[in-house]
Amino acid sequence: MIVFQSVAGTRRKPLVAAVVLAALLGTGSVAAYDWKPLPGEPPSPAHNPTTPAKVELGRKLFFDPRYSATGTVSCNTCHNVMEGGDDGRPTSMGVHGKTGPRNSPTVWNSAFASVQFWDGRAKNLEEQAKGPVLADVEMGVKELDIALGIVASIPGYRELFKQAFPEDENPVTVDNAARAVAAFERTLITPNSPYDRHVKGEEDAMSEQQIRGMRTFNEVGCTSCHGGPAFNGPQPELPEGSGFYQKFPLFTDNDYVEKYQLADDTGRHQATGRDADKHMYKVPTLRNITLTAPYFHNGTVNSLREAVVIMGETQLNKQLSEQQIDGILAFLEALTGEFPAMELPRLPSRSGESVIRDNVPPVTGGAH
Repeated sequence: MIVFQSVAGTRRKPLVAAVVLAALLGTGSVAAYDWKPLPGEPPSPAHNPTTPAKVELGRKLFFDPRYSATGTVSCNTCHNVMEGGDDGRPTSMGVHGKTGPRNSPTVWNSAFASVQFWDGRAKNLEEQAKGPVLADVEMGVKELDIALGIVASIPGYRELFKQAFPEDENPVTVDNAARAVAAFERTLITPNSPYDRHVKGEEDAMSEQQIRGMRTFNEVGCTSCHGGPAFNGPQPELPEGSGFYQKFPLFTDNDYVEKYQLADDTGRHQATGRDADKHMYKVPTLRNITLTAPYFHNGTVNSLREAVVIMGETQLNKQLSEQQIDGILAFLEALTGEFPAMELPRLPSRSGESVIRDNVPPVTGGAH
């Protein structure tokens, strides 16, 4: 794995590099590994403290498609919080039916990731919230100020911004919109899974097969990358903007790499700008993994069982037995947490006049 650090005003650069093959091929036990539950409360960063008013504004912006180029695509279009926090497609569909090159990551528990996007190019949720608005294959708006102008033209939104940012003389800004969306997204956590209850001492919260699968998950080397409370490595403890990455695929001498086009991405790594970092991806969370098919950065694998087999071959250089696969799948089911109650918000309107525009010229660039 490689950890990259995001430095304000500079290109992200390698911070720490470690060879982990020995760890990947090593052994362990359930007792020896430090199994951690997901925190019951999300982080609230000093640069954007969570408040109810911010969350409510962010909720409405998250569900509102009207500031996209066609008035048809919202954050929830690709990150459906009424289900697994993704969209169930290999790659997401944005304005004018365009599709991008990457599978939509789940927004659930994204608060516990130290960077955002598959390549980690956004240092936090605030920065990430701006990206899809401009991406031609997502919301397709040429400039953030155009999207903000649509929002600002709605009286109800102007009042919500005032409530969320009462100390700002001009609260309706792009940065504040991003802060509000990020504040809402940080509330999207799913603690209290059977796994969480088990490691807190409720022995019967997991079945015997799930406990055996938990042991197998560690013994074969999965925890070398997918450890920690969010099963995304040390990201919940890393400084904001420092990502945790792994090359994928790591071992390419198998049929799966070609079958599922796992190494087809080309071009420099967007987080570091280096050709040498191609195929380095942020280690994703495994929380609620049974709800987020299809799998991997390109969404080419529709079955979780197949995904487990592929991870064994491409990341561990192992052919897992059917018993090992069954156990790991049972354990992954235990990572589905409790979802907060979600209601579609009532969006503010502009009386007697539509705010939707479809005259924004197409732009290029951007992906999950």
